[in-house]
Amino acid sequence: MRWVLYPLAVLLGLLAVGIAIVAIAVAFAWPTLPSLEALTDYHPKIPLRVYTADGALIGEYGEERRAVVHIQDVPPVLKHAILAAEDDRFYQHSGVDFLGILRAAGANLATGGKRQGASTITMQVARNFFLTREKTISRKLYEILLAFKIEQNLSKDQILEVYINQIFLGRRAYGFAVASQTYFGKPLRDLSIAEAAMLAGLPKAPSAYNPIVNPKRAALRQQYVLRRMTELGFITPTEQQQAIDTPLKVATGNNTAGNLDFGGSADYVAEMARQIAFEQYREEAYTRGIKVITTINKAEQDAAYHALRRGIMDYDRRHGYRGAEAYVDPARMNAEQTETLDELLAETPDYDDMLAAIVTKVGGGAVTAYRYGESIKISGEGVRFASAMLGDKAPPNKRIRPGAVIRITRIDNHWEITQLPEVEGALAAADPRTGAIRALAGGFDFNRNKFNHVTQAWRQPGSSFKPFIYSAAFEKGYGPNSVVDDSPLSFPAGETGSQAWEPKNYDGRYDGPITVRTALARSKNMVSIRLLKSVGTRYAQDYVTKFGFDAERHPPYLTMALGAGSVTPWQMLRGYSVFANGGYRIEPYLVKEIRDEAGNVLARVDPPVAGETAERAIDERNAYLMDSIMKDVVRRGTATKALALKRGDLAGKTGTTNEYVDAWFCGYQPTVVAVAWIGFDQPRKLGSGETGGAAALPMWINYMRKALDGVPETYPTAPAGLIRVQPTGSTTEEMIYKENLPAAPPDVPHEPANSPPADEAPAPAAAPQPTAAAAAAE
Repeated sequence: MRWVLYPLAVLLGLLAVGIAIVAIAVAFAWPTLPSLEALTDYHPKIPLRVYTADGALIGEYGEERRAVVHIQDVPPVLKHAILAAEDDRFYQHSGVDFLGILRAAGANLATGGKRQGASTITMQVARNFFLTREKTISRKLYEILLAFKIEQNLSKDQILEVYINQIFLGRRAYGFAVASQTYFGKPLRDLSIAEAAMLAGLPKAPSAYNPIVNPKRAALRQQYVLRRMTELGFITPTEQQQAIDTPLKVATGNNTAGNLDFGGSADYVAEMARQIAFEQYREEAYTRGIKVITTINKAEQDAAYHALRRGIMDYDRRHGYRGAEAYVDPARMNAEQTETLDELLAETPDYDDMLAAIVTKVGGGAVTAYRYGESIKISGEGVRFASAMLGDKAPPNKRIRPGAVIRITRIDNHWEITQLPEVEGALAAADPRTGAIRALAGGFDFNRNKFNHVTQAWRQPGSSFKPFIYSAAFEKGYGPNSVVDDSPLSFPAGETGSQAWEPKNYDGRYDGPITVRTALARSKNMVSIRLLKSVGTRYAQDYVTKFGFDAERHPPYLTMALGAGSVTPWQMLRGYSVFANGGYRIEPYLVKEIRDEAGNVLARVDPPVAGETAERAIDERNAYLMDSIMKDVVRRGTATKALALKRGDLAGKTGTTNEYVDAWFCGYQPTVVAVAWIGFDQPRKLGSGETGGAAALPMWINYMRKALDGVPETYPTAPAGLIRVQPTGSTTEEMIYKENLPAAPPDVPHEPANSPPADEAPAPAAAPQPTAAAAAAE
């Protein structure tokens, strides 16, 4: 028996030595284990988030995209999927699953490597917070010890909650709440069994099982999780099969770049808010869970975004299809290998509803295009816009042929070929009383062009600048009824600051003496120039600074009368607010409040309010008269398209610069002021007839239709200091400054009884002429 006992004794001795060594190692390692404060006082890196005034999330910024969710808010289907995939005995073991360790050790010995682990959820939490991912015995020992320590200090639900919020799941998504949005565009509560199983399969290898990049491998992992859920009794075999058979709709487009899509309509707003937060809190802004509350309204923001895109696309369609966007190498095209086509498509990002597709067939007046597993046939109305590029006569480098990359969009129930526009635009709206921005679209698509045209684009305002010249004239004695000559003018180089100048009216017509009211409605250039010449260019240059314009960007030359200076849409928004609010200077602002993660207010804006705390910019009588004549621009002038809104309280001014380079419409209703602009980033002609009324006004109208929905018509009350007069020959009354009323002619002496009959009486002496400032008052 000794030959049997000796080996057994040796084995027991070795086991005892091994246990002693482990005990010694534990004795030395336990005191060196890190504090669990990071877990017991869990404060993960929470990104900066930007919200609308009515609570909609429009932006998120941070190295780690994370949304903390409490365990009670995690749906059972996701809990079961996680347990089935990672640790089905989580609620039974004490942090370490020894059966799992023995199983993994056996597999590793059999394969001669360290390919399998047996990490429980608790051990994964320990590793993610305190250790590296290297597969060594020493690290595994520390992991086991930390797991025991964690289990002693936290409940099972607390551990699972930390895991659900902390684990990395690919595409910069940390935690299942953000992963649900990243991969499926929905909150946790809306996940299906199939989607929950897909997400639960990600922790093992987020890159390998990414459903966007590796859909086939992700599906295999999902099926494993579903099988385990069935074996554990979490779902029935029928539910398992239904989940397998359910095609998953994963998020594509901009999401594939790792960016959450919050609708896209407020990207420029979110970026402005991010910059404000960063200036205040620097890098901490991206980890402290700061919430920036903007002033914009979600519904109005969406309306502005769609109005701008529609206006730009309408312009683009008026100027024809330019051809295929690019071409792919035919050698890389294989209809049987859709993964290759998907890879080619991934090189061309989508822009909202303008989707990239690869042409596979052209013929019979139809185009067949491939897009992520779908073959789309486009014909009839869908190819009409691009028809010029379908035939053999089309230029080879523009023709739509197999291999061409094109843009398609879904309209109603059919697909159409479209194209990315080259032109850009801007649309911004604000409350004229406070300056709070209600909507802002800084360009066609933020992901394509991050240049914010509302705040950064310095452009010539053209005729939309005329109201500020007219306002200056009102302060020099003119009024709506003043008559000014509309005959042609010419100026030597000395008066213009550059070269000899012979300005013209847009329509080439000259109406002679007309009233100031009519001149603005018809946008008569000759009248604007004569008004500026009368009041003085230096005076006007200083006067426009009352509206927030930079004097140095408006040189004191007569060309200022036609808007030859430089402005941004933001400045025009501020300037027109003065007319809309009765003459007060306000400052547009976008962020109304900044809060910390707990909801405590860190900063709040208390803006000056027109009529209360705001500084007066111009005489209230001036603002009233300007409002009156700008209403005529809408009623009978260059902006009559706005009558489609069926309101009488709209006012504004169109603007078109020389050679149709910029097109504007700036206008308002007493509760909202809005500015629309369209033009090329590298200034060039928009095209003949592309005026402010044709290209910019429709954007303004489409936004205002939403902004003024349900808003009653409002009209200002005439301020004191104005008097009504009825110009000679007119059937309507006008209002002018009381002090500008011309002096009455002297009384005519009583005539003697033998005076001649009236028809023979000599002509009376001419009445005194008004001063030059009030010349031509009727």
